[in-house]
Amino acid sequence: MKACEKGDGLKLSANAVEILRKRYLSRDGSGLVSETPAEMFERVASHVSDAEVRYGEDKEVWRDKFLRIMMSLEFLPNSPTLMNAGLPLGQLSACFVLPIEDSLPGIFEALKSMALIHQSGGGTGFSFSRLRPRGDVVRATGGVASGPVSFMGIFDKATEVIKQGGRRRGANMGVLRVDHPDIIEFIRAKQRPGVLENFNVSVAATDEFMRAACQGRDIDLINPRTGLAQSRINAQEIMSEIANCAWRGGDPGMIFIDRINALHPLPGIIESTNPCGEQPLLPYESCNLGSINLSKLVKEGEMDWRRLEELVSLAVRFLDDAIDVNRHPLNVIEETTLLSRKIGLGVMGFADMLIMRGISYGSPEAVQAAEEIMRFISDAARRASCKLGLVRGSFPLFEQSLFASWPAMRNATVTTVAPTGTISIIAGTSSGIEPLFALAFVRRVLDGARFLEVSPLFERAAVARGIYSPMLKAELARKGTAADMAGVPQDLKDLFVTALDILPEQHVRIQAAFQKYTDNAVSKTVNLPESATPSDVLNVFNMAYDLGCKGVTVFRYGSKSQVLYLGNGEMTAGCKYCG
Repeated sequence: MKACEKGDGLKLSANAVEILRKRYLSRDGSGLVSETPAEMFERVASHVSDAEVRYGEDKEVWRDKFLRIMMSLEFLPNSPTLMNAGLPLGQLSACFVLPIEDSLPGIFEALKSMALIHQSGGGTGFSFSRLRPRGDVVRATGGVASGPVSFMGIFDKATEVIKQGGRRRGANMGVLRVDHPDIIEFIRAKQRPGVLENFNVSVAATDEFMRAACQGRDIDLINPRTGLAQSRINAQEIMSEIANCAWRGGDPGMIFIDRINALHPLPGIIESTNPCGEQPLLPYESCNLGSINLSKLVKEGEMDWRRLEELVSLAVRFLDDAIDVNRHPLNVIEETTLLSRKIGLGVMGFADMLIMRGISYGSPEAVQAAEEIMRFISDAARRASCKLGLVRGSFPLFEQSLFASWPAMRNATVTTVAPTGTISIIAGTSSGIEPLFALAFVRRVLDGARFLEVSPLFERAAVARGIYSPMLKAELARKGTAADMAGVPQDLKDLFVTALDILPEQHVRIQAAFQKYTDNAVSKTVNLPESATPSDVLNVFNMAYDLGCKGVTVFRYGSKSQVLYLGNGEMTAGCKYCG
C-alpha cells in the first residue's frame, strides 16, 4: 500500500497508512488486508447511514455527507467504529462502565462482560468500591476477604490474554473511593513493576475529602459491607500518598466524583469512567465518541466558524446514527445506552490549530481560544441534538433529566474531549488538546512498531525563515525541542513550545478551559519535568480541583515506560491507552 492513498482527495502519511494497515483495515479469510483506507471510510459511512432509513431519510444523501467529512479528515469517529462498522462484529462504542457487586457471582459476571467488551474493541471502567476490604469477614465460608486490589489482579490477567478484536490491547480504569478502608493499598498498587499493567487507576475523591485535605482534618474510612466507619486517617496523608505515587509512576490519577455527579444530567450515581477518564458513565452505559480536526479549520490564520458549525451538526447526527446501528456486546448495555443516548463529540489538532493561528500553547491567548472553541462546539452540538430530538424524539430519560425544560433533546450528553491517540495519527494532526509532544519523536504502537514523527508545521516555518538544514533536523531529532537550540528565532521557540516546555499550571488551565464547556470530561496529561517534586504534583491536583476539572492525570518525565520517545530513543511522557 502506498504512503499516500489518493481517492476523492484522501491523502495520508506513511505513519497513518501503517497504523490503518495494522489496526483498522478489514482482512480476508487469509488474514490479508482487503480494503484501502478510502474503502474503509466508505464502509463506515454506508453502515452508519443505514440508520437514516428508519427515520424516512435518504440514506445515500447522508452516506455522502458522512463520507466527505471523514475523507477530508475533518472528523473521525472512535476506533471501534472505524474497525467494526459494516463488519460482522458491528460493535462501534469505545467506552463502557461495568458495575462490580460484592459477591463472587457479581465479580465474575463483570469479568465475563469485560472479556466480551475487550474482544469487540471497547475499553472498560470499574469501581471496586463496593467490595469489602481486605481482612473483612466472609460469612459464607468463615474466611476473610482478600480485598479489591486482589480482585483487580484477576481482571488484569484476563485482560492480558484478550487482544481486542485481534487489533487493540485491552484497557481498563480501576477506581476506588477515597474513603474505602483499602485506599492506601490501592494507591500503592502500581508501584511494583508488572502489577496492573492493563489498568489506569484513579482515586475517587469526594468534595468532603478535598475540604478535609485542605484543612488537615481526618476522615472516616467506611466499610462498604456494613456502611460503618472502620477507622480514621488524616486526609492530607492520603493526598501526600497519591502525589508521591503519581510522582514515581503516573498512577494514580484523581477523579472528582461528587463534581461528576453534581453535573450529570440524569438520575443515578456515577462511580467510574472509561480507561482514559474522559467518559464518566452509569453502570452498563456505553458511549460513542468522535473528534473534529481543528487544524483543518484554519483559513488564512483565522478559524472557519461557519464550517465548524456545519461539522458539529453532521458529527452529532453521525454519532446518533451510530447508536442505532451499533451491535452492543450485551443486552443490558444496549438497553441502558438507549435510555440516555449519550454521545461524546470532541476535538483533535488543538495544538496545531494554535500554531497555525500564531498562538503559543503557553500563553493566556491559548486558554481563551480553548474556551471560545469549546463553548462554540457545545452550543452548536446542543442545538443539533435538540433539532434531532424534535424530529426523532428525545432520549427516553428526557423528562427525568436536567433538560426537561428544553423543547427536546436527542442525547443526554453531547461533548467529550478524548485523547485521540491513533485517530489523530490518521488525521495527520496533534493529539486531542495536548501540546506538541516534541518536534521530533518516535512513537511505539501495537506489536512494538516504532514510527519517527517530525512536526511538518515546524519544518515549514523553519524553511520559510531560511534556517532549515540537515544539521538543524539532526539536532531536532536528538532533543525533540527547539527551546535551547541556537539559530532558532525566539518567536519560533515560543510558538513551537512542547509538552515539557510548558508550565504544569498552563496544562491545567487548558484542561479547565475545555472542561467548562464539556458535558462529560476531558482527557489531558499534565506533563512534568524530571526535576518536579511530589509537592509539584500535589499543587497540580489541588489546582485542577479548584479550577473545576472532573479529574486529573500527571506524568513526570521518564518515570515509567510509555509510548512516546524522543528522536534519540530517550523515554518521555505518554499514555499507553490513548488510541
